[in-house]
Amino acid sequence: MEQLRAEIRRHDILYYVEARTEISDRQYDALMNDLKALEAKRPELVTGDSPTQRVAGEPVDGFVSVTHAEPMLSIDNTYNADDLREFDTRVRKALGKTMFHYLVDPKIDGVAISMRYEDGVLALAATRGDGRTGDDVTANVRAIRSVPLRLSGPGYPAVLEVRGEIYWPLAAFNAYNAKRAAEGLEAFANPRNAAAGTLKQLDASVVAERGLAFIAHGLGRMSQAAERAGEVMKRLSQQGIPVSPHMKVCDDLEQALEVIEWWLAMRAQARYETDGMVVKVDELALRDLLGATSKHPRWCIAFKYEAERAQTILRQVDCQVGRLGTITPVAHFDPVHLAGTTVTNASLHNFDQVKRLEVRVGDTVLVEKAGEIIPQVVGVVAAKRPAGARRIAQPRACPVCRGGLARDEGGVYLRCVNPECPAQIRQRLRFFAARNQMDIEHLGPAVIDQLVDRGLVEHFGDLYRLRKQDVAALERMGDKSADNLLAAIQASKSRGPARLLAGLGIRHVGGRAAEVLVSRCGGIDAIAAATVDELTETDEIGPVIAASVRQFFDSKAGKAAVRRLRDVGVKMGVAKRKAAGESPLAGMGVVVTGTLGTMSRKEAEDAIKAAGGRAISSVSNKTAFVVVGDSPGSKADKAAALGVETVDEREFIRRLGRKK
Repeated sequence: MEQLRAEIRRHDILYYVEARTEISDRQYDALMNDLKALEAKRPELVTGDSPTQRVAGEPVDGFVSVTHAEPMLSIDNTYNADDLREFDTRVRKALGKTMFHYLVDPKIDGVAISMRYEDGVLALAATRGDGRTGDDVTANVRAIRSVPLRLSGPGYPAVLEVRGEIYWPLAAFNAYNAKRAAEGLEAFANPRNAAAGTLKQLDASVVAERGLAFIAHGLGRMSQAAERAGEVMKRLSQQGIPVSPHMKVCDDLEQALEVIEWWLAMRAQARYETDGMVVKVDELALRDLLGATSKHPRWCIAFKYEAERAQTILRQVDCQVGRLGTITPVAHFDPVHLAGTTVTNASLHNFDQVKRLEVRVGDTVLVEKAGEIIPQVVGVVAAKRPAGARRIAQPRACPVCRGGLARDEGGVYLRCVNPECPAQIRQRLRFFAARNQMDIEHLGPAVIDQLVDRGLVEHFGDLYRLRKQDVAALERMGDKSADNLLAAIQASKSRGPARLLAGLGIRHVGGRAAEVLVSRCGGIDAIAAATVDELTETDEIGPVIAASVRQFFDSKAGKAAVRRLRDVGVKMGVAKRKAAGESPLAGMGVVVTGTLGTMSRKEAEDAIKAAGGRAISSVSNKTAFVVVGDSPGSKADKAAALGVETVDEREFIRRLGRKK
């Protein structure tokens, strides 16, 4: 079993560190399936650093704050070579005649992270936070395939802190955005912000699905002495930690400037976003000598590239209406080439932004790609404004249905308040039919547009009343295609209440929140009847989500949507549950920590679920009790601090209703 784990780790290093493969994806999957099968037979031999254990346990309730062993200070930056030369002068003055080198590597536009390895095993991963304390995101970082759970080979220190960036590779990010677009969802703005949001997900399976990656660029605390950072990074690469292949050691600043110029020409070929290069003193002892200010290390500086901009003429601004009624102004301009693509339009986000920019139709505008991905209008060349430039008026009515408008809670966005708006209907239907909701195959945007335009569908329930002759009459839709679509629509009736709840498009209620609510309440009707207080008693459901749920089910449109779906036979409940007396842990959130003598961790969690409870991975005020086994972790201490009940294995078995 351990040989199989080692073989899988070796292939992970080949793929994620050395960018090469020896086996196909199918062969890799076969190795992983073999390991899963072996571990299923011998669960007592499953180790925390096994390749199968990247995503383990239930979603967490929140993130615990941790203190960095060494502060994670931000790096001072500049946009010109003269500032780099001043930096070099300061360093040489401080070091006197001491010889030193510079280490130069790309500045990846990601999320700063610190990972602590103890005896070669990943023990902690934390965000930068305020530089001294950050959030413990270990469970999520474990789900990132390029992060080794155990270092390979000999020679690693007993304690090692690796600093680096979590990022979303451009190919994976673009593919994920294409998937969201196909599902009628708004695209993520840029990889960096999307990676940051992903890393703060409470469910590690979301992180695993999105395909984030890690790359190391520095060190924190290390129990083993070393002379030069570049040598350490090379050694870490050999032990399985991804390191930039573009990292260069330079004899002096002039060589560093040559590397910076080289990367400026090469960066478009990178598989991740970069916004500059970092110049660092390579010798670790000299870094200690140079020290740091309260904000920045004195031994490094970032040279940042100017974002690529272009001038073009704004020809038109129109408004798009989202599924929740949000009105978004969109700028259309003459084609312009940016970061390798031709751009003709960009979101202006909201009318407050239009006012801030003082932009008018006919203006020469400055366009850049935010993070080199999403085009945006960032300014106006006022000197080129023509006499006939036209102000952009904020609409007084919905541009599609002419219904009324209102500001959202924050007062920034305009919303169409007419739930029967055709634009909203289209977007809601796209969302409802998407894979993560009701998963209705063959019901794409083009089909939905025709159904709405012909008056065949106005509400979710109308989908289930469609007749074959109506569907077959649509463009590019024959008898066979009509049969396939109608069969897919009928099959979606049995998707279950969690998918249905997510598909209703309630603000703030995504797939995970829907699953939690259904698990707690049992079905759509029970959720619709629950009060805000009852909803917030559920783990992971805060007052904002609870209020949004309550508002939807209290609304005329929400009640009508549920009624129409029930009338056509869409299933809204779950399989009949055991009576309360037969479910000893009904509704309880239970945490297990430490090693149990009579069952594995997974067996304990399965037993909790079978008894009607929820096996959760972190302790909060909402936790019913904590099962404490041998060698418990910090969860036992946290339970004591919060006043949460703790029980031993014997009492746990009694509460499960089992015989001792």
